[in-house]
Amino acid sequence: MTYSKIIAGTMTWGSWGKQLSKKDMILLMHHCIKNQITTFDHADIYGSYTTEADFGNAFKDSGIKRETIQLISKCGIQYLSENRNNTVKHYDYSKEYIFWSVEQSLKNLQTEYLDTLLLHRPSPLMQPDDIAEAIIKLKKDGKIKHFGVSNFSASQIALLSKYIPTTVNQIEFSLTQHKAMYDGTLDYMQLHQIKPMAWSPLGCVFKDNTNQTLRIKKQLDILSEKYQATHDQLLLAWILKHPGGITPVIGTTNLERITQAQQATKIDLEIEDWFLILVASQGHKVP
Repeated sequence: MTYSKIIAGTMTWGSWGKQLSKKDMILLMHHCIKNQITTFDHADIYGSYTTEADFGNAFKDSGIKRETIQLISKCGIQYLSENRNNTVKHYDYSKEYIFWSVEQSLKNLQTEYLDTLLLHRPSPLMQPDDIAEAIIKLKKDGKIKHFGVSNFSASQIALLSKYIPTTVNQIEFSLTQHKAMYDGTLDYMQLHQIKPMAWSPLGCVFKDNTNQTLRIKKQLDILSEKYQATHDQLLLAWILKHPGGITPVIGTTNLERITQAQQATKIDLEIEDWFLILVASQGHKVP
């Protein structure tokens, strides 16, 4: 499976964020594609189960050929919403629910297939053999092309992979949340050729005003001049430098920042600069 080097995350396109109109969504889709961002990341719960349909309605009128883009969606979280009769947030990975959820996503996105289906978060009650049976049938029926997970640990992927091959793990990863480099998660994915995707790739650098973020910004100020790049671009380039082939999932709907994100794929940080950024985040030299 080939994904674009930067993935467009749609979580904030709808009611959970910018509440984009159909016209604005169409414009945003075309702008992403113009900038070689052809992969769009969804989840059934986004917008309290409404964003997929909003995107689908826009996609239908966009004139974009389905085979030129990749659609990812996630299932499994039963969210507290007026659109679901749930009494508590929980996870459901029964065969019946996976089948039903995928059919809903296909209907809402107005497509005949998903390029990739992800299990959104691990559940203590998930039964790998049941999940495998559902995924095998969905693939056989042409409803999904590839299968992966999101927010799974190495051991959880290993358990599931005994029953069904896993090709993707979408995790939280950034300069300020990089534990996956040290807890074996990324090592396991490299070893088993599982594609890492990083949600929230900018971390808390622009959200928090702490000693950590001040150190990071100071270091990025220095390197911005050297690489003629913005802070955003350097943070993405830091992720892209990792040998695991991590693909950032960006959440912005700002056209200029989307263009800048794609340009970050051309930045090749020198090794010492990569470690200077890491040290700025950790606040101490590496061991």
